[in-house]
Amino acid sequence: MLCPLCRQRKARRACPALGQQICAVCCGTKRLVEIQCPETCPYLATAREHPPAVVQREQQRDVAAMMHTMRDVTERQQQLMFLLLGIARRYEGDALQSVVDADLADAARSLASTLETANRGVIYEHQPGTMAAQRLVTDWKALFKDISSREGGDRLLQRDGPMALRAIERGAAELGRVLPGGERAYLQLVARMLRPRAGEGSPEPPAEATKSSGLILPPD
Repeated sequence: MLCPLCRQRKARRACPALGQQICAVCCGTKRLVEIQCPETCPYLATAREHPPAVVQREQQRDVAAMMHTMRDVTERQQQLMFLLLGIARRYEGDALQSVVDADLADAARSLASTLETANRGVIYEHQPGTMAAQRLVTDWKALFKDISSREGGDRLLQRDGPMALRAIERGAAELGRVLPGGERAYLQLVARMLRPRAGEGSPEPPAEATKSSGLILPPD
């Protein structure tokens, strides 16, 4: 029997998502892309436990690129950085509120400058240049306010906020030149890094950013 997806190769694998047999090539290339594989699929589990060499190289490249932009950033600031990036990902797939790397860099730069200026005793709001960047700044400010109120102070804003934002600015400004993905290269990297955990919907940042540091995470 031919694979119902490609209609070229023999169907040899039972696909629990489609309820029928498909070929190995379609299973491997369409998995989690065109086929919404359940976590119980044995082929999905095997692929996650033993990814092909090319996938391992891509993962290593992603981690190296991300960590390069996170130089001199503490564990706590890394956690905050990924919280901020998680908010940016909420605009993914929204044609009316689309965000590209340039918007992300603009938002991070303007909010970091505002916080750094405040740390010098001057209150001045640095404004981003696009509506998309302004939406991000508004959402990020709400996150800072929420976390600061839970921790009973503005230390997060004063010290950790600017460092996390500058790391995002570096990534959004620099990685498009070395990674595929065009104007969304950094955002696509973030999407790969914040992949869902098996059986969960929550994001999983790199191991370097998941160590406990006392940061209180707000609910989604």
